[in-house]
Amino acid sequence: MASDILAVGALYQVPDINKMRAIAESPQKAASPLKPFTPLKTKLTTIETKRIMSVLDETIQKVELVTLLSYVADNTEDLAGLLGEDLARAVREHEDLCQVLVDKVSYLQEEEMQLQAEEDFEEEAWFRDLLLSIELQKSNLLPVMEQIKDSTKNILRLLLSRPQAAQLVRAHAQERGPGAQGFIDGLVELRGFLFEKLLTCPMEARDKSQFIQEITKRNRRNQEVIDTLENELEERMKSRAAEVEKENFVIQELKNHLHQVLKFSENSLLRTKQEAEKQQKADYRASQGRVAKIQQDTLQLRSQFHSLVMENREAEQALRKKKYKVETEIENWIQKYDTEMSEKQDEYEELDIIHKEEKIQLEELQQRYEVLVEEFSQIREEREITSKKRMEDEQEMMRMVRAATVIQAVWKGYLVRSLLRSKRKKRGKGKAKGEKGKGKGKGKK
Repeated sequence: MASDILAVGALYQVPDINKMRAIAESPQKAASPLKPFTPLKTKLTTIETKRIMSVLDETIQKVELVTLLSYVADNTEDLAGLLGEDLARAVREHEDLCQVLVDKVSYLQEEEMQLQAEEDFEEEAWFRDLLLSIELQKSNLLPVMEQIKDSTKNILRLLLSRPQAAQLVRAHAQERGPGAQGFIDGLVELRGFLFEKLLTCPMEARDKSQFIQEITKRNRRNQEVIDTLENELEERMKSRAAEVEKENFVIQELKNHLHQVLKFSENSLLRTKQEAEKQQKADYRASQGRVAKIQQDTLQLRSQFHSLVMENREAEQALRKKKYKVETEIENWIQKYDTEMSEKQDEYEELDIIHKEEKIQLEELQQRYEVLVEEFSQIREEREITSKKRMEDEQEMMRMVRAATVIQAVWKGYLVRSLLRSKRKKRGKGKAKGEKGKGKGKGKK
C-alpha cells in the first residue's frame, strides 16, 4: 500500500515510458518490410478529431508545467517576484502537502517493515493494535492525496490564467528530470501517432489492412517455396556430402588395399589410383553440375518472385488510383450533402422563426381564450343562478296561483253556501208569514 501511494507524487515521479515505447514500436517493427501508406489528408477536418488533438495538446502543456513544479518549489524565493504572491503561496502549500505525504508514507513503510518482521506474534494484542494503526494511517492518507490533487489543479489554473508565468516556468525545461522528459517525449510521440491515425480514414485503413494481408499471404507462400527449395538443396548437399564421404571411405580402403598390394604390382596400383582419381573427378563434376542446376532453379524462382512483386505493385497502383477516384467521388457527395443540408438548415431556421412567431401568437390567443373562458364561465354561472332564481320564482308564483285558486274556490264555496243559507232563511220566513195569515183568516170566520 505504501509503495502504491508513493506513485501519486505528481511533482517528483512519472510513469515508466519504456513500456509505452515498446508497445508503440512493436507494430512498427512488424510493418517495416512493407512500405507504409501515406494518408491523403494533411489536416484534420472533423470537429471530433480536432477536439481530441486539442485535449492531448492541453494535456501535454499541463504535464510540462506539472513536471517543473518541483523546480519551482525549490526556487520559490527567486521566482516569487515573477510568479506573484498567490501563485508562490500555492506552490509553497503544495510543497508542504507533498512533504507531509512523503513523511506519512515513510513512517507507514517503517511500520509495515516492523509488522513484516514480527509476523510470528499475530495473536498478540499489541500486534493487532499495530495493524489497526497502520490501517487507520492508510485511511488518513486519502484526504492528503485529495488535497494534493486539488492543489495541483489550483496551481495549473493559476499558471494557465497567467501566460507570462507559465512561459517563465517552461523556460526552465532543462531542469526537468529524465523520467519526466521521457514521459513528455512519449506523449509527443503518442500525439504524432494519434495525429496520423486520425488523418487515416476508415476506407484507407481497411484497404491498407487488406493490402497488408494479401502481401503477407503471398510473402508467406513465397517463403514456403523458398524454404522448400532450401530444404531440398540442404538435403542434396547432405546426400552429396554422404556420397563424398562414402567415396572417400572407398578411396581410403582402396588406398589401404593398394598399400597392401603395392609390393605386388606398382603398375596395377598406379592404374587403380588413376581410376579412383578419375572417378572422384567425375563425381565432383557431377555434383558441381547438380549444384549449378539447383542454383539456377533458385535464381529462376527469385526472378519469378521479383516479377510477382512488380505485378503486385502495378495492381497496388491501380487500386490506389481506384481508391483515390472513389474517395474523390465520396468527397464530392459529402460536399453536395453539406450544401443541401445547409440549404435545409436555412429553410429550417426560417420555418423555425415562423413557428416561433406563430407560437407567440398562439400563446397570446390562448391567453385571450383563457380570459374568455373565465368570462364565459362567470356568465354561465350567472345565467344558471338567474335561471335557478327564475325557476324558483315561477314555482313560487305557481304555488301562489294554486293557493289563490284554492282560496278563491273556498271563498266562492263559502259565498255560495252563505247565499244558499240566506235564500233558505228568506224562504223560511215567507212560509211562516203565510201560515200566520191563514190562521188569522180562519179565526175571523
